[in-house]
Amino acid sequence: MASTSSSDPILFYDIASGPPVHPYSPNPWKSRYALNFKRANFVTKWVDMPDVAATRQSLGVDPVRFHHNGEPYPTLPVIKDPSTNTVVGDSFDIAVYLDKKYPNGSLLFRHSIGLYAALNTHIDSIFPTGGLLFSDGLPLNPETAEQTKAKFCKQFGTTTWDELTVRGEERRKALSAYQVALGEAAKYFRFSDGPFIGGQEPDYADIIIGGWLMFISEVMPEWDEIRTWHGGVWGKLHDGLEPYRGTW
Repeated sequence: MASTSSSDPILFYDIASGPPVHPYSPNPWKSRYALNFKRANFVTKWVDMPDVAATRQSLGVDPVRFHHNGEPYPTLPVIKDPSTNTVVGDSFDIAVYLDKKYPNGSLLFRHSIGLYAALNTHIDSIFPTGGLLFSDGLPLNPETAEQTKAKFCKQFGTTTWDELTVRGEERRKALSAYQVALGEAAKYFRFSDGPFIGGQEPDYADIIIGGWLMFISEVMPEWDEIRTWHGGVWGKLHDGLEPYRGTW
């Protein structure tokens, strides 16, 4: 991407998939979209899942998420901006930082940041409810897949990976329930002429949802069906954000 300020690129720490390495995790995707939206000069530093905690610690960034039992849950994204010697370790905070650093051009936040923060919390309470539908499609690195599965089992308080998966008829039932759940998020598009929440121009509200849609498109074989749900709002938003995906 072309830089809007410094010649020193922002270092963007993202969770690596298995080979060929590509982005898939929802919160890093929110930051990737935001970086591209602001036309920031950045390079991706890929981190395998078992190395995330050590990487975050080496950058001096405290965890912002926690396991079900209250233990810290170190995860990504993180950015390190050499031009200001700033390290930011939360997708929402990264977006706020980028909008302040690059005030010219299109803004990620056109309204009160508090409104976007509330939306982010709400969306992040809806989209993860499909968790059992995600597991089988995660593009894990075969060399470290067992370590990663153990990490997820700890996060969700299970003892085996099979407890985090759902197949067959039970999967269809879970998919129907997920469609109902996403209906709550679809309400944000009720007064939009699309494809974005605010109409024809995107902002961070769309990126919040778009990060989850990129994840779903990667891990769920039912994506072609999901994109048609609720009048096709998910497919339209996903396609509308395509110019902001960039390369890696």
